[in-house]
Amino acid sequence: MGSTKEEKPFDFKQFRIEQDRCAMKVGTDGILLGAWAPTAQANTILDIGAGTGLIAIMLAQRTEQATIHAVEVEEAAHDQAGHNIAACPWSERLTAFHDAIQDYDLPTSIPEGYDLIVSNPPFFSGGTFSFNQDRNSVRHTVKLPHSDLLRAVRRLLHENGRFCTILPLLEGLRFQELAESYNLYCSQQVEVKPRPSKPTERLLLTFGKEKQTISKEVLVLQEEDSHQRMPVYKSLTKAFYLNP
Repeated sequence: MGSTKEEKPFDFKQFRIEQDRCAMKVGTDGILLGAWAPTAQANTILDIGAGTGLIAIMLAQRTEQATIHAVEVEEAAHDQAGHNIAACPWSERLTAFHDAIQDYDLPTSIPEGYDLIVSNPPFFSGGTFSFNQDRNSVRHTVKLPHSDLLRAVRRLLHENGRFCTILPLLEGLRFQELAESYNLYCSQQVEVKPRPSKPTERLLLTFGKEKQTISKEVLVLQEEDSHQRMPVYKSLTKAFYLNP
C-alpha cells in the first residue's frame, strides 16, 4: 500500500514522468538540480545516472537547441527513461544510453567533451542513511562511487565545461575535497534548507577544471509555518510544477 502513491506518474506542466519501473522516484533533489543547473552556453549536456530521465528532460525544456545524453546503468530505469524521453516534447534532442559511466565513451559528435554534466547520485537521492543501517548493506547499494563519478566527469567534461550535483551537507563537503584530487574545483555552493529555522540538508554544487573563488548562497524551500514555497524556490521551479 505504501508504494502505490510513489509509483503513480508525476505530472509537470509540459511533460509526464512515469516512475513505476525505476527505484529513483521523482523527488525534490532531482527537481532542484534540473531547475538550478546553469544551462547558459551549454550546447551539449550529459546526465549521469539518469533514473527516470527527469533531469535530462528538465534541461531539454530549459534549452532551445542543446543535445542531451542520459546514461543509466540499470536496465529497467534506462527503459523507463527512454519511454519518458520519447513522450516528451523535446525527444529529438534527447538520447538515453544503457551503460555504466565507467565504460561510457565520449561520442565522436562531441570530441572536446560536454559543456554541462549533471548527476544526482542514486545513493543520496532518498535522503541520508540511518546510523543504525548496516554499513555493508549501504556500501552494497552504491552503484556509482564518488571516485568513479569524478574520474568520469574529468574525462568527459569540456575544458571550459561545468559539472553540477546535489548531495547531503556532510557528503557534499567531503565531495568538494575529493574533487580537487581529480583537478575539479568547486565554483558555486548553494546551501538548501527546508525552512528558515532548519539546518542545511543539501548542497547544490558546481565544479570546473580551473580554480575559482567559490560563490556561496542559501536557498530556503518553504515558509516557516506553512507548506508554501518561498519566493526564490517558487521562481526557480515555476516552469515545472503544476501548482507553483
